[in-house]
Amino acid sequence: MSTLADRASDWLSTRHDEMEAFLKKLVDIDSNSFDKTGTDNVGDAIAEFLAADGISITRIANDRFGDAIRAEIPGRGANAHVVMMGHRDTVFPKGTTTTRGFTKVGTIGYGPGVADMKGGLVINCFVLRALKAAGGADFPVVALFTSDEEIGSPSSRPVIEDTARGARAVFNSEPGRVSGNVVTGRKGSTTLDIKVTGKAAHSGANHADGASAIGALAAKIVRLHALTDYASGITTNVGVIKGGMTHNTVAPSAEAELDIRFVEVAQLSKVLADVKAILDADDVPGTSATFTQGFLFLPLEAHMTADLFSRYQESAKAEGFAVGGEYTGGASDAGFTAAIGVPSLCGLGPVGGKAHTVEEFVNLDTLVPRARAMARTIAGM
Repeated sequence: MSTLADRASDWLSTRHDEMEAFLKKLVDIDSNSFDKTGTDNVGDAIAEFLAADGISITRIANDRFGDAIRAEIPGRGANAHVVMMGHRDTVFPKGTTTTRGFTKVGTIGYGPGVADMKGGLVINCFVLRALKAAGGADFPVVALFTSDEEIGSPSSRPVIEDTARGARAVFNSEPGRVSGNVVTGRKGSTTLDIKVTGKAAHSGANHADGASAIGALAAKIVRLHALTDYASGITTNVGVIKGGMTHNTVAPSAEAELDIRFVEVAQLSKVLADVKAILDADDVPGTSATFTQGFLFLPLEAHMTADLFSRYQESAKAEGFAVGGEYTGGASDAGFTAAIGVPSLCGLGPVGGKAHTVEEFVNLDTLVPRARAMARTIAGM
């Protein structure tokens, strides 16, 4: 008698052309994070695609960003559920697809968001369909399609956490690494918008009356960058600065954007305290500095992935390919689910690379094998 894993894998084995066609459809819809209409259009395409198979769809409305789409296959009995995740938004501005939609050269697909992460959305949709076609599991399988990960998931984080709470596992289909590996650890990240206020004065006639916000910011940047500690995995980077009025005016204002990366949740409070001390320091008398925290991603700590990674490796081996684990400094929504205590694995989408660039690509030949490996892993939970 065939198992659920075998039946789901067999169902997926002949779906390459369908998967590629659906990927093209999704890539050819603009869906910048701030384009609610576009991200909702991608959500509509997914909801329609899954509903045609009789899969239950729930829409979680949002006024500013795209609605979250929740699809579910019910289980048999009161068993903890499994979650698949993916975000529909891309970094590319509205109108990009009018001149640069999905294209294909040999086995490589190109286009805005083709890897990050519309390829992963396709895998999640087809795995859900495969599990339903194979008869379903003893536990519910939920697929969550969100809309604002590229800007820190401001509306999606509570939905993600609510959906994942109590789950036995979370699978996040961000793109597989160029090496073919999946992601077994990610750094957390946060951004701080820093504002320094000084006092304007003529730089020739009244220089002593001024208080340079740029001078204060420059002094602080040196110390902010010194917080980087490669041994512990903490990095700080001021990537944007601006300020002042004219070359002959002592600058009354200055601004900076600070990126902080960290390995463990416990590191963040210490880094933020260090940053606050630097900003409170009186580097230039007459100036003051404040900061506003922007988006926050929590880290995917490696111990939260170990068991799932082992299961996935065995499933991949059964499907005929080997896969390793890889750590990355980039953040993802999987950090939120791991932080609430749910085992989570990331980078399960098709193999791809050069995300956020005009050269973004995905290896189309990895769509079916990666889908089969994930279906087999979930079926065996």
